[in-house]
Amino acid sequence: MAAAAAAAPGALGTLQAGRARLVAACCARLGPGWRLPGSVTGPRVAPAVWARGWTPAAGGGSAPRRGYSSEVKTEDELRVRYLEEENRGIVVLGINRAYAKNTFSKSLVKMLSKAVDALKSDKKVRTIIVRSEVPGIFCAGADLKERVKMNPSEVGPFVSKIRAVIDEIANLPVPTIAAIDGLALGGGLELALACDIRVAASSAKMGLVETKLAIIPGGGGTQRLPRAIGMSLAKELIFSARVLDGQEAKAVGLISHVLEQNQEGDAAYRKALDLAREFLPQGPVAVRVAKLAINQGMEVDLVTGLAIEEACYAQTIPTKDRLEGLLAFKEKRPPRYKGE
Repeated sequence: MAAAAAAAPGALGTLQAGRARLVAACCARLGPGWRLPGSVTGPRVAPAVWARGWTPAAGGGSAPRRGYSSEVKTEDELRVRYLEEENRGIVVLGINRAYAKNTFSKSLVKMLSKAVDALKSDKKVRTIIVRSEVPGIFCAGADLKERVKMNPSEVGPFVSKIRAVIDEIANLPVPTIAAIDGLALGGGLELALACDIRVAASSAKMGLVETKLAIIPGGGGTQRLPRAIGMSLAKELIFSARVLDGQEAKAVGLISHVLEQNQEGDAAYRKALDLAREFLPQGPVAVRVAKLAINQGMEVDLVTGLAIEEACYAQTIPTKDRLEGLLAFKEKRPPRYKGE
């Protein structure tokens, strides 16, 4: 007993040190030079660079700013639209491989990675919607016609590239919404699972069906599906390769909203736009930091998560937006946030 009691302080110290490391890792995401609150490791310093939307460009230079227009910004297989007027700040990623059911090809993965890399460093981007430009299809997973031509040695690295681009989408600093107006199977559902919010038409079909092909989900599905709907049900769906419609997906918590499909076939996209418009008036720094606090906090115990929240909250205190919010409240007018 005495030995156990003597060991307890050391074990507690190890646990606290581990928590401090986890929170420090989270703060590293907030930007270089930042510190935890003084009670943990030291004084607070400059506001979060990450939270304000900048990341260092390759070579140390400034990332180029993008203009905002409704025009297509990249090749036809991936259409990137920067919305205008009252929707300014919303960016739409539209997959457009109709002949291949929007499946992940080498070229599409490369285009997605390039687009996401530009978006994460654009401080004017407030919300990103991932959708399909092809009626009835969201994304049917990997391009199996391309896959069958690969040597076995090529398959693993290609799946790693798909996983990497899905991870990049999951790590975007702004809210992301998957608008599922059609089929989302395999990697297509994994893409949707990487988004913060999922909305779907009732006619949409969703499932991780890889076990039918004697493989397992390789784009994060075995990890994100249990986190979304619970371990037991995720196992059931993956083991059976079951496909759910929109109503069933809503019932198990896989999606947040289900809509009856409209004649245009874009009911989920319209709902995603409505949600994105709700996010636009809020403080941009606050939304980014809230996303970071939630994402990081869900991966740790409650005590560590609360420390992460404290660290993130501290980043909003020195911002101009916080002062603008208080002034707008005092003057009884809508705030004019600038993300500063």
